Amino acid sequence: MPEPPLPAAIADELAQPWQATISTVHPDGQPVSVPTWYLHEDGRILVNMDAGRKRLGHLRATPRGSLSAIDPDDWFTHISILGHVGEMVEDTDLRDIDRVARHYTGKPYAVRDRPRVSAWVDIDRWHAWGRLTDVR
Repeated sequence: MPEPPLPAAIADELAQPWQATISTVHPDGQPVSVPTWYLHEDGRILVNMDAGRKRLGHLRATPRGSLSAIDPDDWFTHISILGHVGEMVEDTDLRDIDRVARHYTGKPYAVRDRPRVSAWVDIDRWHAWGRLTDVR
């Protein structure tokens, strides 16, 4: 698996609102994967979670995981990221979740009464498949 920086073609695709899953590590060592929204910015992946989400606890306990982004028009084409949480901050003004929600829906995030946390995932390695297989 190549290491960063990502080639421009991969970064351009990750900048699209692709469907994605994030995988974290449960305290007993089992992997846990759930759908998620994300943003690729400045060479990192932003994921934003409700403060009560289990995956947030998983990332706090074991700050590493993976994200697989899938082209919604060609599920065979995907980009997988292995990384670690380089920064985790409270999203007190909901600025990050609003940016992520606008990226996917064109609108600010609808739920305004729950605390949110932003995790910035630093990319350690990546892999692309499908029509992106030969991009390096």
